[in-house]
Order: sequence, then structure tokens, then C-alpha cells
Amino acid sequence: MKKYWYRRILIMALVFFVSVGGSYLLIEQKKDAMRREVSAQTYEEDLVIPGGMPVGIYMKTKGVMVLDTQKVKGEDGAEYEPALHIVKAGDYITGFNGKDINTKNELVEAVSSFSEQKAKLDICRKGETIHVKMDMIQCEDGTKKLGIWVRDNAQGLGTITYLDSDSHFGALGHGIHDIDTGELLNISDGTLYLTSVKEIQKGVNGTPGGMEGIIVYNNYNVLGKIKKNTEAGIFGTIDRVDVLFANQTPVQLAKKEEVEEGPAIIRCAVDGEIKEYDILITQVNLWSGEVNKSMTIEVTDPSLLDETGGIIQGMSGSPILQNGKLIGAVTHVFVNNPTKGYGIFAESMINESE
Repeated sequence: MKKYWYRRILIMALVFFVSVGGSYLLIEQKKDAMRREVSAQTYEEDLVIPGGMPVGIYMKTKGVMVLDTQKVKGEDGAEYEPALHIVKAGDYITGFNGKDINTKNELVEAVSSFSEQKAKLDICRKGETIHVKMDMIQCEDGTKKLGIWVRDNAQGLGTITYLDSDSHFGALGHGIHDIDTGELLNISDGTLYLTSVKEIQKGVNGTPGGMEGIIVYNNYNVLGKIKKNTEAGIFGTIDRVDVLFANQTPVQLAKKEEVEEGPAIIRCAVDGEIKEYDILITQVNLWSGEVNKSMTIEVTDPSLLDETGGIIQGMSGSPILQNGKLIGAVTHVFVNNPTKGYGIFAESMINESE
């Protein structure tokens, strides 16, 4: 029995080492090879493993996000809008009468069990915490309501851009914004999940295409953790490196000054397998006012054009490589011309992740 448990512990330790240390070993092996090939003066330390694989994304907001206010009918039959001009779309409710609020269910339970008429809410508005008071409405059905539409999570599909030697990843190349308010989501944390592409909707002029994926939200399919949601992408750690990055080769990370107009490639897995496709970088803007629109790209690869029509939703984060280096990621598609879109510098993503 002792030997059996010893073997189990040994196997578990080995799996952990392969999963967590996989990216470190791959990158260190590549560095050793480069040290043997080039002089110390020309050797570049910055290595990452390029991605291209789709992942499922689930993020929880930091507090409960306000989408809008609404009128509610009181027990007297009259309509009231108690939250109007008190809370705003994009606010985050983080507390209710001294109790921390993290989810919609917690807010509903707090409202239902509150016996007084005036409620005190802790609100995070554009990074600042404010405290407001508002009336709760007793409704005809006996429930109490604040008259606020809220959301506490976001889900979707995107593409991994890179993995570094510490198993930190960058993805999407742009932030995740709320679909109703347009605000960048303020998140507490999130999770990456395994996914598989079920169907491709081809993009045409005026209508962006998209990937439809299957995501099963359970512990078995968890790949890693999301820590940050920024305008330059989402960032976190990969726990199962062996699942996502098996047989992938590290490359050097390019400085933005190295990016040039001309041929390049993108990596993506629109048919379930990571492949490289030809693109053309038509414009480079080193000082763009929008970090995720630093270069303009055009898909030229006949096979990708035939399959997707160009850039489609879900390809955000697809790595862009030029001269053997990771230079950036796909971020946006031109609605009126899906063969064209924008990209972000890889250097900008790395800087934002720190």
C-alpha cells in the first residue's frame, strides 16, 4: 500500500512539473540553442511561445455591474424608478448596507431580507468608491426591488497570443467590454477553458463572421486563470501548459521598432488545427492613440480567405509573426472589408501584463 501511494504521489508530482514547468523548459532549451549559435552581443533573451489556439473565457466582475435603471410597480399600483439619477450604467455595486456584494444572487438575497425602506449602497464609479442612499419599492407580489438591471459575469471565445517562461499568457490583444454599456469590464478574476470550434460563419462586406465554439464550464476543462482585463488584452497564468502548448516552438519577441510594412503570418486554428497563414502589414503606427490599433493588416492567404473570408470574431489574439519573431496580435476586423483589420504590438501586450 505504501508503495502504491508513493507511486501515485510521484506521478502527480511529475504531472505538476510538466504542466507548470513546461513553458520554462521549452524556452530555456531554445535559449541554450541560441547561445550556441550566436555571440553574447547579439543574443536576445526575450523568448515566448506563440499561441493561436482558441480558448473559452469566463470572467467575474468586481462587484455587480449596473446596466440600466427601470421603473417598477409598487403595491399601490403606481410606477416608481428609485434608482434614476442615483446609480449609472457602468457603476459597480460592491456593498449593500454594510454587506459585501460580489454576485447578482447576493444582491437579490440582501434586498429580499432587508426590512427598512432606505438602502445604503457602496458604488465603484470610474475607480472611485461612493456611498448612496435610495428607496426600495415594495411591489404588488410582495417582493422588494431597487429597479436596477445588473450583470456579474462575461463569457466568450478568443485566441491565445503567447506564453512566457513563467507560464503567464496574453490573449485577445484588446479588452473585454460590456456589450450593453461599452465599458471595459472591471473584473475580480476569471478562468480559461478548453474549447473546440464547432462552426465558422464566413465574413462578408458589412457583416463580420465569427467562430462558434463548444465550452463546457467544469473543473476538468479548466486551463488557467485570468488576472487582468485591459485595453491591450487579457492576462493571467496557464496551469495546463502541456495541453495547450505541446510541440510548440519558442520565438523571439520583437520590439515595435522592428515591425515593418510587408509580408507576415498569423497563427490561428479555425479548422481545429493551428496553422500559419499569409498576411500583409499595410501600415505601422508606432504612436497610435489606441494601443490595440497600432498596425493595419490584410489577409492574403487564399485558404484562409476561402474558409473565413478574412478576419472573423474569435480570431482576436491570433499571433502575428514577421522575420521569425512575434510582433503582435490581430485585434479588430474592418466591418466593411473583412479581409482587413487592426493589430497590436506584442511589446505593448507584454508591457501591459506586468
